[in-house]
Amino acid sequence: MIASQALRLQKIRTIACWLTALSLLVVLLSAWLRLAAAGLGCADWPACYAQLLSGEPLLQTCGLLRLLHRATASLALLLACYLAWLCWRRPSLPSPARPASMLVALVLALAVLGFWSSDPRLAGVAFLNILGGLGLVSFSWRVVLASTPDALLTGTGASAPPRLVLCLGGAALSVTVILGALIGARYAAVACTSFPDCAGSWWPTAAGWAALQAFASLAEAPPAGEAGGLSLHLLHRWSALLTLLVLGAAAWQAFANGVTRRAAVALLVLLIAQLAIGALTVISGFSLWLAIAHGVGAAALLAALATFRRRCSGPADPGAA
Repeated sequence: MIASQALRLQKIRTIACWLTALSLLVVLLSAWLRLAAAGLGCADWPACYAQLLSGEPLLQTCGLLRLLHRATASLALLLACYLAWLCWRRPSLPSPARPASMLVALVLALAVLGFWSSDPRLAGVAFLNILGGLGLVSFSWRVVLASTPDALLTGTGASAPPRLVLCLGGAALSVTVILGALIGARYAAVACTSFPDCAGSWWPTAAGWAALQAFASLAEAPPAGEAGGLSLHLLHRWSALLTLLVLGAAAWQAFANGVTRRAAVALLVLLIAQLAIGALTVISGFSLWLAIAHGVGAAALLAALATFRRRCSGPADPGAA
């Protein structure tokens, strides 16, 4: 029975790894379709940015890539359902089954949301699509962690950072990701074209807080210097700096433990890379591929944090990873 369960967990882990890679591809293709249509990298940038907002909803171009995106998302749904079935069939494995069930629910929700995705003016739809894509990667990877034996993931806890620090770092990263998704959903890239300040501003103005409203219908992209767009950029940057400081300190402390060292290095590298890519995206005039890399990096960073937290915890219920 024990050998049979171990083989089943190994199968679940393998499928979940493939599903994580597939989810990253979904995030990449979705970002490419959204940002390319917005005009990033076009010849008369930034004049051409988000021109699609001014007319009627358009049928998305790039038919081959759109078809690939739909096929990849459909395959992810099938794999997620199969993964959940493997986890729940008797005798059930509740630890990986919980994130697997959340994964199925998320893929189905994104499939329903797809009916409204053809209208780029619906900021709320784009916002939920961006967060949903990141969630696919995160939940897929959590299934991998939950199906991995404790002996391979957890250490002694001797050099583990305090739980409060990890929770604060996770919260800061979540806020950073949400603010980044708002920037993308509201086509606010051109609102701030300088780094590290935004048109001489270092803190959001009182008039800019309205930009935090995610569910709005857009008529045009915020112009350079627009208060709402500036607020989103500045809040995103300050939140990213807080994330770097808190999680960077936690990773540095965990570096002393051989079990947690690799996860700490991966987290530190991704934190620094994300900050660098974000800065280069602005400095380069919003290069399409840098913007896409920034989105994919956010998904990888969420997965790295989940791994880091699991390795820093003592032997426990893997479903809590």
